[in-house]
Amino acid sequence: MTPELGDGTRVVHAVSGEPGEPFGAQPVFASAYHLGGQDYYGRAGNPTWRALETALGSLEGGECVVFPSGMAAVSTLLRTVLSTGDTLVVPSDGYFLTRKFVSEMDVNVVEVPTAGPYPSFEGVRLVLLETPSNPGLDVCDIAALADQAHAAGALLAVDNTTATPLGQRPLELGADIVVASDTKAVAGHSDVLFGHVTLASAELAARIRDARTLNGAIPGPFETWLALRGLGTLDLRLARQAENAAAIHALLKGRVANLRWPGASDDPAFLVAAQQMRRFNGVLTFELESVEAVNRFLERSKLVSAATSFGGLHSTADRRAQFGDPVPEGLVRFSAGCEDTRDLVADVSHALGLD
Repeated sequence: MTPELGDGTRVVHAVSGEPGEPFGAQPVFASAYHLGGQDYYGRAGNPTWRALETALGSLEGGECVVFPSGMAAVSTLLRTVLSTGDTLVVPSDGYFLTRKFVSEMDVNVVEVPTAGPYPSFEGVRLVLLETPSNPGLDVCDIAALADQAHAAGALLAVDNTTATPLGQRPLELGADIVVASDTKAVAGHSDVLFGHVTLASAELAARIRDARTLNGAIPGPFETWLALRGLGTLDLRLARQAENAAAIHALLKGRVANLRWPGASDDPAFLVAAQQMRRFNGVLTFELESVEAVNRFLERSKLVSAATSFGGLHSTADRRAQFGDPVPEGLVRFSAGCEDTRDLVADVSHALGLD
């Protein structure tokens, strides 16, 4: 049996080329095409979309459909799968805008903490998980919950934004659907909004693609190309970010409240995370005593920027309560970037007054 290629090889060679062609797919700018080929109109298809969809689909083991943002991806999925009166299970500690969106749909919403306990899924149409959750970084057992959902006749979707396609493969664990914001680590350079849905079912993928064409939630070809270009270095970036997160976790352990990183052996989520995640990333959370303490930390830091995203090259810190998450005022979501580990640890230590 041929061994599976490594992550670095897979992302670098996710888009194949032919002799005389450029390395990697290039952006195709077109609103109309000469009829008779695969494409006929810019809202319905684009070669650059298909290149990225092929790449992400190969990494996740399904059929991918790309969108101009993570919210465009998840909202299109929810509108396509759910009908009036259906029951949806969502994480109570997941991305707050997803909860806000479903609260305005004419469906029955059941909110459950990511770590559980989970109710019966009888009568449920869709179970949406987010693992690790954002921002709390709790984890749930995808395979067990997929079995439970399927036994009840429900579909199971996983928001895989925090884990990335290299960190976790939900479809291989039994999920029906993966949804993600590629604005974060996949694109990875803080310069593009993007999202995707990957599905185990070709029939459901066709419905999602038709919905994208109908509602016009289409990505631009240049933005698609930026996400595709970023994907090629995802393996390298994740490795440095995880190294930095581990070092920051070691620095902060016992010195701040509610420190969480699923990659730490003493984290409450570690046992389940290590069972289903292929690798860890650079996102961790901790709690400072007040808003003022967070502000002092950011003012004193030379390398950590205040920003409300994660997975980029630069280390960032985000006080989540200011954006509506029901978390303590001093909770910080820290995204470790690609700086030299020694420099980042020294900077955070100084900014928190630990040196």
